[in-house]
Order: sequence, then C-alpha cells, then structure tokens
Amino acid sequence: MITPPLIPLEQLETFAHGLDHAEGICLAPNGLLYVGGEAGQLYRIDSHGDMEEIASTGGFMLGLAADAESFIYAIDVGNKVVWRFSPDGKRREEFTRGSTDRSLYVPNWGAFDSRGNYYLTDSGDWDKANGFIWIVRPGGQTEIWTDESVNFPNGCAVSPDESRLYVAETIPSAIVEITINDDGSAGRRRVLFEMGLSCPDGVAIAENGVLVVSCYRPDTIYVWDAESGLRVLAEDPRGTILAAPTNVVFTGDESDTIVVPNLGRWHLTRFQTPLRGVSPFYPTPEKLGMSK
Repeated sequence: MITPPLIPLEQLETFAHGLDHAEGICLAPNGLLYVGGEAGQLYRIDSHGDMEEIASTGGFMLGLAADAESFIYAIDVGNKVVWRFSPDGKRREEFTRGSTDRSLYVPNWGAFDSRGNYYLTDSGDWDKANGFIWIVRPGGQTEIWTDESVNFPNGCAVSPDESRLYVAETIPSAIVEITINDDGSAGRRRVLFEMGLSCPDGVAIAENGVLVVSCYRPDTIYVWDAESGLRVLAEDPRGTILAAPTNVVFTGDESDTIVVPNLGRWHLTRFQTPLRGVSPFYPTPEKLGMSK
C-alpha cells in the first residue's frame, strides 16, 4: 500500500512568479525572503509574494544565509565566491574565495553557527566523490573543515545544540551528520539514512529532531525522524507546482509554513505543515568579525 503525502497537492500554493530558476533561499531577521537566480540574481520577496531583483552578479546563485543584521551571504558558483550583500543589495563585498592555497571549486550551501563559523559545502564533480566541506572562521580565515563528506555534499544545517552538521549528500544519496567537536574541529561522519535513487538537495530542521529534505529528483519533499523513518511530506508527480524543489525554509508567525524554490520553474511554493521549524543561527557582525 502506497502511503499518501502528509500534505495533499491541492494545499500547495505557488507565489513570487517570475523568478529565474531559483535554487538558494533564506529567511532574514528583517522578515523578508531572499532568493537567488541562475544568472546571478538576488531577489528580495515579502510575505505576499511581491519581489524585487536587488542585485545581480552574472554568475549563478546557490546557497544563501543571513546574519543578525540581515546581510546576505550568497554563494555564487559561477564566479566561485561567497558574496556578502547589504540587506538592500546595494553594497557587495567578497566574504571568501577559499583559503590561501586552495580556491573554492563547486561552492554550494552555507550555514552559520552561533559563534560566527560558516560551514560551506563544496560539492565537487558529479558522481566523482571529490567533495569536501570548508569552514570560514570569524574574521574570514577559510580552511578545509572535513574531507569525509565526498559524495556531492549539498545542503547543510547546524543542529540546534551545535553538536552536529547535517549534510545532504546527493550521489550516492544519503543524509549524514558530522560531529562538531568542542574545539570546533570536525568529528566523525555518520549516515543517518540513505535515499536510493532520489537526489536530496536541501535539509532543514524542525522541532523534535525532524529533518525536512527537499529533492531535486523526484519532485518530492520528505521528512525523517529516528522513530518514524522516512515519509513523504509533499510531492508533485507532474513537476509543475513542485519542480525540482531544491531547498527549504520555515516561515510564518508559528514557523510552521514551508517555502521552497523550484529550480525547474519560475516560482516559489508555500504550504502550511504540522511541523515547527527551528530557526537557523543569525550571528552578529561582531561575532563574524565584520563591519555593518
């Protein structure tokens, strides 16, 4: 017997139409969504779906993250750099291009902890098992954090207690956790669950240890916890409302509304869930060693 999705297809809403094949997304403390486009656009979107293109680099925007002042850290895989944008998009500076002896290769997704460390996946080549994870320390020092996650590391999220980094490895597909040691170094990698022929792209954290996983293929969003295992949260067999959903953010007053970008089309998808999302970390510029 096939178990139906927890959220029926008819409850999925499309909004913010006219995006250029969005992939990266974040919710900033100013209450606005920021989304990237495949030609290097940075969009700013309010809760009604009204959007504005506030910057463009001519590259290809992947992961986005925000700090406590709503500065946006945008991964531009086309230009192999992480940019730092002011909330209005008018100011831009380089956050990192890699270490002194190694450049970013396929930078994909970044996540902050409360201390201002920025964990950055570098996916490597498709199905070549040459990925790894960077860390950008407060003040900008960039170094390889671990080379244990080689299988196209993609989306990532820091656990609420900051003891683990969850990583979506796209091929062979699995969700893994990597221990964050007390001294900030990387510990062991552990596979939480494998996902067969699916291509997990993004991972977000809900309360009670639930992980939400968006998949580039198939057009499906899953939830997982250790007790219930892997379940389908939402799916679209036609690939129109959900179309290569790449990443996940929780929004709304109760943090119970999910928004996902669709790399395969030109809109965002939004739906309410029984879950409550855990907020990502928004470090202050002071903790990051950055000026406002």
